[in-house]
Amino acid sequence: MQFTKESTMGEMLEYDQDIALVLMQSGMFCVGCPSSIGESLEQACVVHGLDADEVLQSINDFVRENHPEGE
Repeated sequence: MQFTKESTMGEMLEYDQDIALVLMQSGMFCVGCPSSIGESLEQACVVHGLDADEVLQSINDFVRENHPEGE
């Protein structure tokens, strides 16, 4: 599984709830906010002044490390 900047927060968290830790380490503490679930990663990064490419890289690195089979 590989996510993109268009992936929604809900899609990522549904795939693996531990992605929330990656998001929080990046400075995005809104992962529990109901309105964030429908936002794309890019939209959420804009709101928080974060670089979407950097956050996306962290998420995809986490997924590769924790789901090596692409499960």
